[in-house]
Order: sequence, then structure tokens, then C-alpha cells
Amino acid sequence: MTRQRILAHFNESAELKVEAGAQLAQPIAEAIDLMFAALSNGNRILACGNGGSAADCQHFAAELVGRFERERLPLPALALSTDSSILTAVGNDYGFDQVFAKQVQAFGQSGDVLLAISTSGNSANVVAAIESALERDMRVVALTGNGGGAIARLLTDADVHICVPHDRTARIQEVHLLIVHCLCDGIDVALFGGESE
Repeated sequence: MTRQRILAHFNESAELKVEAGAQLAQPIAEAIDLMFAALSNGNRILACGNGGSAADCQHFAAELVGRFERERLPLPALALSTDSSILTAVGNDYGFDQVFAKQVQAFGQSGDVLLAISTSGNSANVVAAIESALERDMRVVALTGNGGGAIARLLTDADVHICVPHDRTARIQEVHLLIVHCLCDGIDVALFGGESE
């Protein structure tokens, strides 16, 4: 029984990735273009999310500041989930729903991009961060699932919504990680050349 259950996870994940790829290739390409334009103009990318999505934000920032698959200059990206003093101070003084918004207000500039990740699309602190980003004339790339929730209704035509067509958190997160890798690869190719389809 355990082996069958494990295989079921692999099969469901593989099937979703193939299905999602066909639906999401265009918005992922649009997100790459948006991030490329920001980085080319000297702007940066801020990223926020909770739990596994926080880990994806840190992963994304690490790939840009360090490297993805090629040696290159560091790129300015910041995960807003990493400073425990800011998170606990803002959470204590203003509420947990403000832990990312306050940082967007402090660090975000017009022309920057916010990478906002929420599997449900309803994380209150990610929603608040998007609202702050839009107030600062930043663009938003949102990674969601399950229909996109409140985030889907908040985004403008200038933003990019990449919504995984599934309602299971684990599967959505697995596709989000693949999307993060697609973004990193696309940014590298756009900025520094290489094979492109």
C-alpha cells in the first residue's frame, strides 16, 4: 500500500506539471519579461510568502543574488521572510498581516517587482504586501493556485498572475518551485544571452 501511495504522488505531480505547463508558459514568459525589464533598469525584486512559499522566496532570491546555472554578476533580489527581528517586531506591534507590507513600504520603489506567493491566493499578509506594492507603483508577479483567491481580484492588467490549476497545496507548491526555476533561467537568458526558444 505504501509503495502505491508513493507512486500516486509522483504520477499526480507529473500529470499536473504537464497540464500546468501548457496553461502557464505564457504568463511565466510575461513574468520573465517584467522581471528582466526591472532588473535592466536598475530595479530589484522583492519576494514574500508564508511557510513553503517563504522557502520558495528565499530560494528565488538566493538564485538571483548567487547564481542559477551560470556564473554572472549578482542580481538584486530580497526575500522578505528572512529577518526575524523585523518579522517579530512588526508582527507584535502592527499584526502579522503587516509583516511584508511594512517591508515593501520601506524597501520598494517605483519600477521594482514584488514576487508574491500564496498557494491559496488568500494569505492576508501577502494581500497586504500586494496592496502596498501597487501603491508604490511596483508591478506584481503572483504565484497562486486554487483559482487565485483574493489575490486574483487585486491584480491589475500590468501585473502577472500565474495560477496553478489545482487545489492541493503540496501539488501547487511543487509547480511553484518549477516556476521559480523557469523564472531564474529566463532571467539569465534574457540578461546574459544563451539558448532561448
